[in-house]
Amino acid sequence: MNLNKVFLIGRIATDIEMKSTPSGQSVCSFSLATSRKWKDKNGQSQEDSQFHRIVLWARLAEIASQFLSKGSLIMIEGRIQNRSWEDKSGNKRYTTEIIGESMQMGPKSSSQGGESKPSPIKSEDEEIPIIEDGDEIDIKDIPF
Repeated sequence: MNLNKVFLIGRIATDIEMKSTPSGQSVCSFSLATSRKWKDKNGQSQEDSQFHRIVLWARLAEIASQFLSKGSLIMIEGRIQNRSWEDKSGNKRYTTEIIGESMQMGPKSSSQGGESKPSPIKSEDEEIPIIEDGDEIDIKDIPF
């Protein structure tokens, strides 16, 4: 059995580039930034950011270009694809992309227009609570 599946949650790091194929199919691409934080052996906070090239097709591309912009929080579910091509100088070039198969948009920020609402996403400095097995969860406590 084979599986090529990726889930990424991050912020859009570049403007969304929307194009159409010669057959009229919509396609967009953008860079998605993901970060991780940890403490090193000396207790110093460390952070590492990775940038992923995302490609969306058809209606997904149209929705992304209409509702998302640089800085938007998004979750992408898709697959990894490697491509190669020859550039204008004749050099072989390679890229790795995430072909998005579904996406979930994060909360709309006040900078994107519209009414500002408290975000259910915790800031980077807040601790996310750990729910142990057996803890009661009240449906009213879920922020969405």
